[in-house]
Amino acid sequence: MSLWSRAVAASYDRMTEGSERAGFAAERSALLADARGRVLEVGAGTGRNVPHYPPGTNVTYTEPDPHMADRLRARGKSVVPATVQQLPFADDSFDTVVSTLVLCSVPDVPAALAEIRRVLAPGGRLLFIEHVRGEPGTPLERWQNRLNRPWRAVARGCNCNRDLLAELEAAGFAPEGVRCGRESFMPPLLRRLARGTAAC
Repeated sequence: MSLWSRAVAASYDRMTEGSERAGFAAERSALLADARGRVLEVGAGTGRNVPHYPPGTNVTYTEPDPHMADRLRARGKSVVPATVQQLPFADDSFDTVVSTLVLCSVPDVPAALAEIRRVLAPGGRLLFIEHVRGEPGTPLERWQNRLNRPWRAVARGCNCNRDLLAELEAAGFAPEGVRCGRESFMPPLLRRLARGTAAC
């Protein structure tokens, strides 16, 4: 697994460059323009979001995969080696939490969202871009359900059929201004993408 993790980290930016140029980079910039105050980015990976934060933004980065974290450090950033389900920060530590393509792969979404709520200060917000379950009854939803297990096996725990918008509401977040649609720059199973804000 360590060898596979190292290989994925080494090739991740190269593999995703086409999607970034085709539209994902613009989604990141639009999302992160709303980052305010003390910012925590969970599951920061290789640091794809780094150049999209407004100048002067105070960001704390977490990433549990050591090989991904090495890539992020190569961008000149300090990294806290923590999972989103066990954040080593005091209650009310941040004004903004950022999650991009993270909640699909955490083992326990309710626990992860509870941790995010815990570290957010009153009035804080979660900024997110996540791929989500296809619309009920659509071919996309059916294919996601059929292929979720093999997809998860090859995509390092990524679940293609999670209803993350419902998970947010169940965790007590109030989604605001969510833009949800099919994006051609995403892989077919992950094509329904949601971008927005959730207040706690």
